Amino acid sequence: MPTSIVWFKTDLRLHDNEALVKAIQQNNSVVPVFCIDDDQFGKTKFGFEKTGSFRAQFLLESLADLDTQLRKLKSGLVIVRGIPEEELPRVARLYNAKKVYAKKEVTTDEKKQEERVVAALWKQGCMVETFSTSTLYHAEDLPFPLRGIPDVFTTFRKKIEKEAGIRPVFHKPDSIPSPIIPLMELPSLEELGLEEIALDSRAAITFKGGETEGLKRLNDYIFKTEAIATYKETRNGLLGKNYSSKFSPWLAMGCLSPREVYHEVKKYEAKNGANKSTYWMIFELLWRDYFRFMMKKHRNKLFLSGGIKNIAPKLSKPNAEVLQRWINGETGQDFIDANMRELKLTGFMSNRGRQNVASYLCHELDTDWRYGAAYFEEILIDYDPSSNWGNWAYIAGVGNDPRVERHFDPQKQADDYDAKKTYRDLWLQEA
Repeated sequence: MPTSIVWFKTDLRLHDNEALVKAIQQNNSVVPVFCIDDDQFGKTKFGFEKTGSFRAQFLLESLADLDTQLRKLKSGLVIVRGIPEEELPRVARLYNAKKVYAKKEVTTDEKKQEERVVAALWKQGCMVETFSTSTLYHAEDLPFPLRGIPDVFTTFRKKIEKEAGIRPVFHKPDSIPSPIIPLMELPSLEELGLEEIALDSRAAITFKGGETEGLKRLNDYIFKTEAIATYKETRNGLLGKNYSSKFSPWLAMGCLSPREVYHEVKKYEAKNGANKSTYWMIFELLWRDYFRFMMKKHRNKLFLSGGIKNIAPKLSKPNAEVLQRWINGETGQDFIDANMRELKLTGFMSNRGRQNVASYLCHELDTDWRYGAAYFEEILIDYDPSSNWGNWAYIAGVGNDPRVERHFDPQKQADDYDAKKTYRDLWLQEA
C-alpha cells in the first residue's frame, strides 16, 4: 500500500469527501495537494479576468482553512503553482506516489485539464481515480442514462424526486497518515496579478472562505436563526444577511457539500417539521445539480452562443461603451444599476438581481449573453461554471428554458421587490 496524492480542487473540505476517504483507506500515506493553476489567472477571450479578486481572496482563505484542518489531523496541504499536468507529476515523483485521487470534472476546460493530468501521470506509472463529489444526487443514481436526462427541469425534477435517493455523507476522517508536510505559503492577490479588495460596508454579508466558515453559516441559517423556516417567502429579497441562505460561495468552492446541507435540513425537519421553505432549499440544490448534469450531457454547447438549442440568438457583439455602463451600473435604469453596483463592489448579488441584469443585457441591450456570463465569471465570489453558464443560457433563450425568451421588466420587478426603493437608495448613493 504505497503513498497516494489527494488532488484538491473545488472540494476544499474534509467532510463528505470521498476522494480523501478512499485515499486514506487504501494507502499507508496520503499527501494532500492543491495546484494554483496559472491558467485560472489570466484574460478570457471576452476580455475579462478568468478569476477576479473576490473569488481569489475566497480561494486563498479556503486553502488556509483547509491546511489548518488538515494539520489538526497530523497532515497538511502541499501548495504548488503552475500548470497541473506539470506540477502533479512532479509532486508524485517527490513522494513516490503511485495513485492520485481527485474530484471528477464535467465542464469543458476542466475536463480537458483532467485528461492532460491523467496522461502525464500515466507516463510515470501513476494512476488517477476520480469521484463525483459535487452534486446532491450521485450521477450513478439517476433514473435515466446521461443522454436521456430531460432538457426541461420540471420533467427532470419530478422523476428524480420519485425514483432516486440521496446518499449519506462520508464522515470527516479522524486522522490522516501523511509524511511531514512543509508549512504552507500562499501567494498574495498582488502576486496573482490582482488588486486587493476593500469591504464595502453596505454588503449584505461578509463572506470568508473555508470549511469552518461554511459549516458555521450552515448552522447559523438552519438552527441558530432558523431563517430556513421562511426561506421560500424571503428568497427573492435584496437586503440583509438572511433573506437567502447564501451558501453558494462555500458550495462553489466545495467548502460545503450539498449532501451535508440536505442532511442538515432533514435534521431540522425532524425536530421542527417540514414546510414549503425546507423543501424549497432542497429544490434549489436540485437546480444546481441539474445545471451540472446538463453540462455533462451537452459539454461545450453551453459555452456557445446558440447554446443547447443550437440557434442563432438575436444578439450582437457588445458596444464597449454600452457594456461598460452595464458593468458600472450606469445604464439609467435604477434597479439594474443598483444590482450591478452591488455586484461590482461586493462580488455578490441576489438571485432576483442576477435574473434581471442578465435579461437586461440580453433583451434590452441586445448583447451577446456570453459577455455577461464571462463578466460574472470574473466578478462573482460564488462562480460555478455549470450554474453560471447554464443560467445565462437559460435567460438568453438558448438553454433549458422551454420558452424562447425569459424577458424581465425591470421597472415592474423594482415595484414588486423594492417598492419603497430601500435597496436602490442604498446602492445608488455614494459609498
